[in-house]
Amino acid sequence: MGDPREPPEGTPDGGSGNEDEYRSVVFDESFVRAARIQELSAIERLGGHHPRAVRARIGFGPLGSLPRQAVALLLLVAMAFAAAVYFGVSSPRRLAAAPTGNQLTVSMLALSPSSAVTPVADFRNPFAALPAGYADGPAGFGVPAAAATAHFTKIEVTRALEVAEHYLTVADLSPAVLTQGETAEVRALLTPGEQAQYDESMNNPQDDQHHAATGWVVRFDPGQVALATDVVKVTGVMAFAEADSGTLQVTTDHTFVYALRAAGTENPLVVSLFSVRRDLRMEFDRTDLGAGRLRLVDAAEQSGPTSCSAQLADHLQPVLAAKAPGPAPAAPSPVDPADHTHPAWQLCGTLR
Repeated sequence: MGDPREPPEGTPDGGSGNEDEYRSVVFDESFVRAARIQELSAIERLGGHHPRAVRARIGFGPLGSLPRQAVALLLLVAMAFAAAVYFGVSSPRRLAAAPTGNQLTVSMLALSPSSAVTPVADFRNPFAALPAGYADGPAGFGVPAAAATAHFTKIEVTRALEVAEHYLTVADLSPAVLTQGETAEVRALLTPGEQAQYDESMNNPQDDQHHAATGWVVRFDPGQVALATDVVKVTGVMAFAEADSGTLQVTTDHTFVYALRAAGTENPLVVSLFSVRRDLRMEFDRTDLGAGRLRLVDAAEQSGPTSCSAQLADHLQPVLAAKAPGPAPAAPSPVDPADHTHPAWQLCGTLR
């Protein structure tokens, strides 16, 4: 018998009798998907709406051979990526990179006494001679009522005012900072971008407008000055506004009055008053608000009575009253604008 795989009429002349001779004309699936025309389905042909039996395929290049689900998925991914890029670039609330470097700028004015410094009349009530308007500690901050701005909510403004008030309380009222050299609590309220500048200011104070320890805080040399009372009288105001769409700004302008005595003596009879005016500008972005931190940008300070020659970068240097009236201090020296041996920002005035 013949081979059952052979056709009944026998193997055609010149043929092999198997499918090898057709292998060169068999089209795989990728070839079919890449075709530029497509045969209509049976349903489409029966509908009679197509005059031709084939349709042209829309060319998608390499994507034309992909399943429809894969093409749809790629389109969705592309659209999502484009939307993310658009909103990331155009959104006014995007977070900027944290600023670094010397951000705080400090200016200081020493106020020289116009006459000999005398002690207060009643050491038990050292602030009795102050004019009306001063309050004890934070009660004198004059914190405004919070309100929404164009780009910040009322809750965000409230948070900024709370952080600013906390900073003033720690930096200007805390006995640990005033006379005990404490620095960590103030540091914790600053953004990471300012902490290096703060550390350098505390470890190596310099009168260079950026690294004065007394620009960040009020502090006295504990070897020379002690607090006669922990109460500090305060008067002043606070305000808030937008610096830009992503930055909220809080400004503060306060006068602090401290009751001081010489260190190393328990004699309560000789108490002096020392005044410090601090005009500060603080800034917050949304990262700062979430972390409860601030950037201290500007600090302008007047302090007295002090000597015009006093070095104020490390500690404020009060002129304290003595048991017996001392000589009248020298008047501030005249300033020669052509003398470049002294920095232009070193100023001295007369305390009224």
